[in-house]
Amino acid sequence: MSLQTTCIGAYPKPGYVPVRDWFQGESHNESTGNYESQIASVGSEDAEAIFVRAAGEVIADQVSAGIDVPTDGEVRRENYIHYHCRHLEGFDFVNRTRTTARDGACEIDLPTIRGPIKPKGNHFLPSDFKSAQVFTNRPLKVTVPGPLTVADTSANEFYDDPVRLGADLADAINFEVRALAEAGCRVIQIDEPLFARKAPQALDYGIEHLMRCFHGVPDGVTKVMHMCCGYPNYLDQTDYAKADPKSYFVLADAVDAAGLDQISIEDAHRHNDLALLERFTRSKVIFGAVAIAQSQVESVEEISERLKQALGHIDKDRLIAAPDCGLGFLGRDLAWRKLRNLCLAAQNV
Repeated sequence: MSLQTTCIGAYPKPGYVPVRDWFQGESHNESTGNYESQIASVGSEDAEAIFVRAAGEVIADQVSAGIDVPTDGEVRRENYIHYHCRHLEGFDFVNRTRTTARDGACEIDLPTIRGPIKPKGNHFLPSDFKSAQVFTNRPLKVTVPGPLTVADTSANEFYDDPVRLGADLADAINFEVRALAEAGCRVIQIDEPLFARKAPQALDYGIEHLMRCFHGVPDGVTKVMHMCCGYPNYLDQTDYAKADPKSYFVLADAVDAAGLDQISIEDAHRHNDLALLERFTRSKVIFGAVAIAQSQVESVEEISERLKQALGHIDKDRLIAAPDCGLGFLGRDLAWRKLRNLCLAAQNV
């Protein structure tokens, strides 16, 4: 029996997609600020046709590589957080707030929370899902940003309590997650990279808010959470900041006990002490086995060996092979080659 394989979220956008993102050289300010004008440049109806075509192409790439549970590549999104925020009341994308990020290394203009957060009333992810699921008979995973991460990637001028802010975000996200489930989506992933960077807040209220996002989701829907350790600014950067490697150990017991079906962790760009896997006794683990910001393509043998090492600490039916995170930096050729070797390794183990 082969290990199951999946992707985490982003895939390189085809060049004809009007929305550009930071993987393609746009700054965060440009990708957020230019989003509406980029859609307007082709018209909303043509943009929709382009997004559907692009989703079909990236899904075909993943399936041809052997991925069991693909994503739509997040081809509609200028970034995985702000795309969702555009569909919520309370966010101001016109009068953004300039702040420093990455420990003062850069300045970024963030959408600003100026009122209570709630859904605008119309669901948007079900149509994204349905238009992409038609390209494969494999279950399509939809990814959604989590409350702690959204709060940290926005400027807050309204809420005086981070717990209340997180709860309102969770309720708004849940509105969309339940609609996804009703539309037939059977694998839904909440991304919470801030858990690894802010473990105390994650333990205090972040995990509770994460599970609030899944409230009312019926049995048969796989509830997934992804925790990454940090993203570089460009391909093959080696000196970018990463979360404390002890964060996974600090969070493991509480996250495993929360009621999730799958928990996604990174291992390729910085190997973990694999005793970590023994802490996950209830949930399946999506194990990052190829690096997403290194141009060197890992060999099948190299990936297979690490997966075998992991299986010394967790049952085979609870380990899922995947890239560390989204593949946007790699370009289509590198992304496919890494996925293909990953899938061959998963078959070999």
